[in-house]
Amino acid sequence: MDLVLPAECGGCGSARAVLCPRCRTALGGAAPRRVRPVPEPPGLPVVHAAARYADEARAALLAHKERGVLALAAPLGTALAGAVRAGLREARSRSTGSVRERGPVLLVPVPSARRAVRARGHDPARRIALAAAGRLRRTGTPARVLAVLRQRHPVADQSGLDARQRLDNLAGALAVVPGGGRLLSGGGAVVLVDDLMTTGASLAEAARAVRAAMSGAALSGAGDRTGSAVEWRTGPDAYWTARSAVYPAAAGEGREERKPGTRMAGRNRGDGVVLDAIFAAVVAASPEAFEINRN
Repeated sequence: MDLVLPAECGGCGSARAVLCPRCRTALGGAAPRRVRPVPEPPGLPVVHAAARYADEARAALLAHKERGVLALAAPLGTALAGAVRAGLREARSRSTGSVRERGPVLLVPVPSARRAVRARGHDPARRIALAAAGRLRRTGTPARVLAVLRQRHPVADQSGLDARQRLDNLAGALAVVPGGGRLLSGGGAVVLVDDLMTTGASLAEAARAVRAAMSGAALSGAGDRTGSAVEWRTGPDAYWTARSAVYPAAAGEGREERKPGTRMAGRNRGDGVVLDAIFAAVVAASPEAFEINRN
């Protein structure tokens, strides 16, 4: 269609550009930041965002999600890839001991409701995740999309709900498909990805489902081996020395030391300890989430 009709910028509407240079800068020109909603839902992993959900970034996300401007998946995926890299850098900087990556980064998109996918004709988060994985691979970071999350039951439309109502609406709504836990445990870092974070309820529920599946897969694997032992350790530099284990919680900085934060999973194969962080990355987050004092 763009060959026949002039393209319009998804951010500002200017002609003959899917996303003009100015809007590309607004979307991914600044370094991705760690973000935190207020109030913060229990179990929310560390989240990095590429842009504030305002102005050009907001317009581009809405154009892709609601108006079906699928060409925007590429620049949105590039922005998401930047947030993923920021999360990987933080996870590596906070790891201790001998750390080795044992597989590609696994991008796990938060699924949209089935009726929303039917209405839009596509799943925005999954499409952006595929673009981000391609961008990561082209820039030297092995990555793949693992779309293993499914909705267990219908949920109400999230628009118009406050933070508490969104948590209640999504409680127990997501699950990992059968066999997905082993796929998640068999790769590298697990990154929950979405196009937007407002209250963090969707990411917290996705993290709960993924952690449950990975814990079940690891404990099942440990039960198949005699002499397996688990040693749990917590703290900002948490690590594990078990032959098979998944952390129930590794503490983070500040107030995160009092709640579940980044989870670690690993396996000692005799050639060093392997640490895999579970964190989240989004294209955009509410402006308020960028303003939290993290010191």
